[in-house]
This record gives sequence, C-alpha cells and structure tokens, in this order.
Amino acid sequence: MPVDSLRVVSDLKELRALTADENGAQRVAWTSVWLDARSWFQSRLKGLPLEHHYDAAGNSWTTLRGDSDRALILGSHLDSVPNGGWLDGCLGVLAGLEVLRGLVEDFDGRPPITIRLVDWADEEGARFGRSLFGSSAFAGTHTIEADRSRTDRDGVRLEDALRSCQINVEQIGEATRERRNAAAYLELHIEQGPVLESMGIPLGAVLGTKGVERHAIAFHGQEAHSGSTPMSVRRDALAAAAKLALEIRPIARKHPDAVATMGSVKTFPGIVTAVVGRCETTLDMRDLDAEVLASMLAEARTASERFAKEEGCTVDWSRIWSIEPIPFDARLIEFCEEAILEIAGTFHRLPSGPLHDAAEVARAGIPTVMMFTQSVAGLSHNKAEDTKVEDLMLAVRAFDRLAGKTMKWLRDQERNGQAS
Repeated sequence: MPVDSLRVVSDLKELRALTADENGAQRVAWTSVWLDARSWFQSRLKGLPLEHHYDAAGNSWTTLRGDSDRALILGSHLDSVPNGGWLDGCLGVLAGLEVLRGLVEDFDGRPPITIRLVDWADEEGARFGRSLFGSSAFAGTHTIEADRSRTDRDGVRLEDALRSCQINVEQIGEATRERRNAAAYLELHIEQGPVLESMGIPLGAVLGTKGVERHAIAFHGQEAHSGSTPMSVRRDALAAAAKLALEIRPIARKHPDAVATMGSVKTFPGIVTAVVGRCETTLDMRDLDAEVLASMLAEARTASERFAKEEGCTVDWSRIWSIEPIPFDARLIEFCEEAILEIAGTFHRLPSGPLHDAAEVARAGIPTVMMFTQSVAGLSHNKAEDTKVEDLMLAVRAFDRLAGKTMKWLRDQERNGQAS
C-alpha cells in the first residue's frame, strides 16, 4: 500500500498549531511544550499494533515487531530551537510514523524484520547547550560528568530539568541497551541550506556529516589612545583579526564543500577612543574530508601568525570542540539514490554541514544514511523555514521506498546467514 504523504503534511500542520506561536515553533526539549508534542505524537499511535517506551536518556521508541529481532531504525527529533521552524526534526519523525502505518497494512502487522521509530531527546541542545543528547547516550559517547554543571539562562540545572521529565542523570548510560539488534538507521530531514533549491532538485542523498574544528583565537596587541597614537606604531589586535576573517574565505573556497566561519568578535577595552589591545574571536571550519579539514586548519593558523606579526601583535589558539567527519554507509547511500531517482526522477549527492543524530548512530557502528529534502531559500531555525508541499510529499514517498529497499537488504542478509 502506498504511504499517505498528504496525511504527513496534515500531521505536521497539526503539530505546528499545537506547539508554535506567532514567533515560530517552541518545542524546546525539557519544557512543557515539548512534552505536549510528545503526548500528541502518542495520540497518533492509537489503534496501531505498536509498542512504545522511553529509554534511560528520554529517547522515545515506537516498535513494530517483525519475524526477526533484527531492527531497522527510522528516526529524527520532535524538539526545536526557540522560535524555530515547523519542519526541522519533526518531518523525519512523522514520515517514519507513516512508514510504520504502511508496513502495518502491507504485512498485516508483522513485517519480516522489526522496525523501530525513535524520537531522539534534545537533538538541538537549545536550552542547555548540549546537542545530540539522546543519540549520544544511545551511541555511548555521552559524558554525564560534563553535563552536571550545565544550567539554562534562568539558572536551572540540566540535572533538575531531566528529573522533572522522569529522567535520572545517573542512568543515562543505560540507553546503549537500545543498540541491541540494531541493523541499520535511516533519517529524513530538511536540508537547512540552499544547495538543492539552487539546483532545482527536490531530494538529495547525504554522504555524511562534516567534521568540525571549532577554536577560540585571541590576538594580543597594545591598548592606546585613538587620537594620539600614530597609525604607523599601532599594535591593533582587531586589525589582525579582521585580516584573518577575510583570509579564511579563500582558504575554504579552495575546496568545493568546505565552509569556514568567524562567528564572534570581542574587543578590549571596547571603547571608541582606544586602539584594541585584545581581540577574541571564534573560528568554525567544516568538511567531510579529514585531510581537507586538517589542511584548512593549518592554513588558518599560519595566516593568523602572519597577520599578528604584520600588526605587531601575538596570537594564541585554544580548541573549543571538534568532531571527525562521519561518512555514511556506501550501500545505504546507493539505496537512497535509487529511491530518490524512482520517485523524483533526479537526485544529488551532498554532505551535511550541520550535525544530526544520524552522526552519533553512525559513530556507534550502525550502517546509516540520511535523505534531505529542499529548504525554501535555504532557511531553517526560524519561523520562515519552509518546504514546498509537493517536495514534502515526494520526500515521504522516497523515504518509504528507501525503507523498503533497506528492509529487503536486511532480510536477504539474514536469509543468507550474513547477519552479524
């Protein structure tokens, strides 16, 4: 039976009406609106032969039992950023639900393998700054100790917010139990960028998530009076930082999918009548190729030292955070391309700049792939986020086709004795 893609669009609009205001979606994890969204999702399961539970990290699992315990996992997240969009995350959850509905009819409630749908807890990290919370707990990469001191802007501790949602911070590690029998993972998501729209292509197969190098860079010069200090003797830390901000653009443009961003600047003493004595900046660099990422970082370091010297300054670096590039499974990428081609007639391969829960699942050694659908104007994380209805419908159909191909692959593996 074909999936009802219009029903998914209707569900998405109903969820928006429930959890958004005039500023956009308000489904921030560990808040009452997020819990309302999850309760609403539970209401959509009534009458279906599905099992449901929450794991130790708050991930929501909906299971359709099959003849085999080997499980194909479909997933995404219902939480949003404050004033977010109506599609980010929830598209994948509701498309996954529609796939389950179709399988219930196709196989009279008993597919050849088990199918699981997961709504990951706190993908966004919007309230406490800890992105990929639930999926990292599942993958075993979560660090409880690092999260104990986290607070939101009102001073509420993460540990207390979790407790209010019936999550015990001491037991988060038990979420790794959900990896048992996991054979593959599929995720549908809006692109959140302009690439597919600029090409006139509705859907894309995602090659993996880019590695990230994120650093704090501080240039040290000499504070001086802006009126009495000649230009020739100034040691202007902002001038050195400004040169680097311009230089990282050609560094990134040497590579087709690389990006580099200097996203914040703080100057000291930060007054109009003083030459800047210290300038603190941040740099974020991303690429799917680890060698490219390392090369860009080395070029940026060299450039920063050159510009510091030109301006009579010094510079020091400190790593904020980094993660390696995470390629997706080659066979699943092929299935994704086939599914898109069959439904939409054209496809494109592209890496993901943003991180997603799929990255953590892949890190756990589970074959993984993502499918992207076009984002209007490349916008996301705000109320203007949108995708054409016809593209949403194509995405649901193609995702269902991808799930079918993957299910057959896993079933054939088991029949041939190849299942691990």
